[in-house]
Amino acid sequence: MKKFIILIPVYNDWESLIKLLFEINSNIQNINNAEFKCIVINDASTEPPHDIKVPTNIDSIKVVNMKKNKGHARCNAFGIRYLAKKNDYDHLILMDGDGEDRPEEIKLLVEKALENGNISVVAKRIKRSEGPFFQFLYRIHKLITFVFTGKNINFGNYSCLTKKDVLILSTKESLWSSFSGSVKKHIHELNNINSIRGLRYFGPSKMSLFKLGIHSFSIIAVFKTNVFLRSAILLIILAYLNSMIGIISISLQIILVIFNLIIFLVSLRENKDDFINSDKSKGEENTYTR
Repeated sequence: MKKFIILIPVYNDWESLIKLLFEINSNIQNINNAEFKCIVINDASTEPPHDIKVPTNIDSIKVVNMKKNKGHARCNAFGIRYLAKKNDYDHLILMDGDGEDRPEEIKLLVEKALENGNISVVAKRIKRSEGPFFQFLYRIHKLITFVFTGKNINFGNYSCLTKKDVLILSTKESLWSSFSGSVKKHIHELNNINSIRGLRYFGPSKMSLFKLGIHSFSIIAVFKTNVFLRSAILLIILAYLNSMIGIISISLQIILVIFNLIIFLVSLRENKDDFINSDKSKGEENTYTR
């Protein structure tokens, strides 16, 4: 019997969490040879938790309360370090608590993980739910990421990690800034399932254009050495082209320098001390059982 832990960060959105738990429950009920527990990382919510009832197919739900608000990515990073010290699981599933990571796909993740228990599984985005302008910007983000890192990163947080890969990621400070970038850099073999980005259960999406920009730069910053080397080559080429395309070449060089400065500044979010000491931000824990 393989043991799965589902890790869900939450900030105030308890109504969505309750709905998600019961949606997960209905989608795992016919999975054989698997047991499920859930750990909720309460990101210092200002609203008290709703009454949490444990569904029939989930053994227990633990709420780990953070002392200070850290943000979604850092709650995941904390959760990975927290669980790296535990021994009572085989796989870790990360998913958002608002419905955008569709619970209908959790069965696909688990079945793929059960097929080959030594390889982590990511949910490859084949369709998003946002409007056309946002989707256009997302494609630009993927293109820029590929050009400057050489990596095609087509997944987010929704994934099922082996315990071995949890242990690897728990030592990588880049996880403090970007989950998907860290996985792509440090986990060399991955399986995947096709995934459609869902809609939030309640309220509009919290992914603003500003947050998309930070998300994009954070992923690219994980590969900052590659970025700086490729940018240096591009700057040399553009300098050679100055006499032919003049102001266009100079403008592109300025943009490239600004881009690299942003990448450098964003890379400072990878704070090793904060990451290693993230367990000090943990408050009390509450465990719910049936």
